[in-house]
Amino acid sequence: MKIAFVSLGCDKNLVDSEVMLGICAEEGFTVVSDEGAADIIVINTCCFIQDALEESIETIIEMGEYKRGGSCRGIIVAGCLGQRYQSEIFKELPEVDAIIGTTAYEKIIDVAKRVYNGEKVTELTDINLPMENENNSLLRLVSTAGHYAYLKIAEGCDNRCTYCVIPSLRGKYRSRSLESLVKEAEMLAEKGIKELILVAQDTALYGKDIYGEKCLHTLLEKLCKVEGIEWIRILYCYPEHITDETIEIMAREKKICHYLDMPIQSGCDTVLKRMGRRNTAGIISEKVSKLRQAMPDITLRTTVITGFPDESEQEFDETVNFIKELRFDRLGVFTYSQEEGTPAAKLKGQIDEEVKLERKETILDIQKSISAQKCEKLVGERIRVIIEGKLPHENVYCGRSYKDAPDIDGLVFVKSDEELLTGDFTDVLINKAGDYDVYGEAVI
Repeated sequence: MKIAFVSLGCDKNLVDSEVMLGICAEEGFTVVSDEGAADIIVINTCCFIQDALEESIETIIEMGEYKRGGSCRGIIVAGCLGQRYQSEIFKELPEVDAIIGTTAYEKIIDVAKRVYNGEKVTELTDINLPMENENNSLLRLVSTAGHYAYLKIAEGCDNRCTYCVIPSLRGKYRSRSLESLVKEAEMLAEKGIKELILVAQDTALYGKDIYGEKCLHTLLEKLCKVEGIEWIRILYCYPEHITDETIEIMAREKKICHYLDMPIQSGCDTVLKRMGRRNTAGIISEKVSKLRQAMPDITLRTTVITGFPDESEQEFDETVNFIKELRFDRLGVFTYSQEEGTPAAKLKGQIDEEVKLERKETILDIQKSISAQKCEKLVGERIRVIIEGKLPHENVYCGRSYKDAPDIDGLVFVKSDEELLTGDFTDVLINKAGDYDVYGEAVI
């Protein structure tokens, strides 16, 4: 049986897709990259916000064309869309033959065989089940560039932000065991992975549920001992859960990138309270100060939501001033999405899309200036870069420094007369800066 995968949404979803890929390959299925050649197409969906929901639906309809004009015998919808809209999908999207919920993806083989034989299938399991069956992660087929991989250290979320559907789709926070994560890291290193990127809904909370205390620092210490891994990067750390121990080991261990993704969503206390966030502008400022004091060269990334219900101009200005004051190195902006079933969707004072977008552009303009200034400061510096590929132009490569996570941050463009291979590390002397990217020459 030939099977193809389309993975949408976040990198945590991508890890689930890679595990399903590995399970299918182990069972003897032929995994193909061309959906037109597949007997079964699996779409691992996202519906975190409206844009993601629309992309998932459009992709299902697009893949459905292969059932009408190709060899495809079945469409399987996995992930969040199926979990959230299980009762509506078969009715509204007749292309779909099966639904696999967010915690049932390890049953992909049984579902695929049943779909191949013409059955309609719904496979859902308890979204709060502990993460005990972790051996399938060792079968995982990495679909990223080959030199970096995401390591999903936990599933679900306990934070209950008022705008977010994740707890209802992914369940409560469940950490994976230290032992299973180290084993997976060792497996990835054996396959040539050099950079591990730790992900979860909140990586800073790792271990609290199974060990009785936050122990991200313990996990980091163990991962640093894995031979072959050269960079460890941390995404999605809620500021209020970052411990002094985590900061200390980040500063001490050379393998851990001085980079942290720390979503704040707002710089205004009243908005944060309505969001159900457990921090304040003061807590965020204090944590940023601690991180920068321990690691003066640290790159801090964050995200902000504009147009949360009843956000006044004064409240928005507080966030603007907060961003100007803290000067994050990287910053992404989302407009608030009114998600069905969330407490925030019922709040009064829902804001017009036009206002949300105007506020988004205001923050992006401010951040563009901050980013350009920070890039300019790198001119004359020598930094280590991992090569991502070669441009069509002669002797020009693109890569990332420790300051850059894949797909979301900037790039380092490298001129080199000697050939550089994807996945190689090289030192680069920066001689030019853009708004988000920098340019330099390899020092070999």
